[in-house]
Amino acid sequence: METHFPYRLTVCGIEELTGHSEAGVSHVLSILDPDWPVPEAFGSFGEHAKLELRFHDVIELAPGTVPPSEQDVRAVLAFGRDLEAETASRLLVHCHAGISRSTASMALILAQARPALGAEEILQGILGIREKAWPNLRILEIGDAMLGRGGTLPAAAAALYRHQLNIRPHLAQVMRNAGRGREVDAGEAYG
Repeated sequence: METHFPYRLTVCGIEELTGHSEAGVSHVLSILDPDWPVPEAFGSFGEHAKLELRFHDVIELAPGTVPPSEQDVRAVLAFGRDLEAETASRLLVHCHAGISRSTASMALILAQARPALGAEEILQGILGIREKAWPNLRILEIGDAMLGRGGTLPAAAAALYRHQLNIRPHLAQVMRNAGRGREVDAGEAYG
C-alpha cells in the first residue's frame, strides 16, 4: 500500500516522538490540545518543516472544547500541498495518542496527493501504517467536502470503525462516552 503514497509516512503519539528523532523526518504535522505544551522531544529532531495545530479530539460542538474547524483542515491541506512542492522524504503526523486526529489528517493529505486513490484504499493504507487508527470523523467530513470527494472518506471510515469494534469491542462504550457516538453508529451499521 505505501508504494502508492508520495513519501514515507509515520503516525505516532506524543510518548512515541523520541523514538522518531533519528528517522530523518523532513516534515511534522503536530496536533495538540489547546493548552498542551510543545513536546520536549522536538528538541532532539533535526531540521524539519512543521505545522502545529491546536484543537480537541471531538467530533461535535461541546462546552469547554475547541473542535477541529474548517480553518484547521485548510491548514492541513495547505501543508500537504507544500509537502508535494518540496518533495518531502518523510512525513510524521502526531497527536496525543496517534489514533484519531493524526490519522484523519494523514488521510486528507493522502487523498489530496493521490486523488485517483479510492477512499477505502486510503483508509486501509492508514490502518496499515497505524493499526490502532480511528480517524476523527469531523476532520474527515470537513476535508472530504473541501476535496470534493462526495462523502467517500467518511463512508470508508465506517469500515475502519467496524474493523476496530470487531477487534476491540470495548471501544464502543469508550467512544460513546467521549461524545463520538456517530462514529460508533457508523461502524455498527457497516456491512
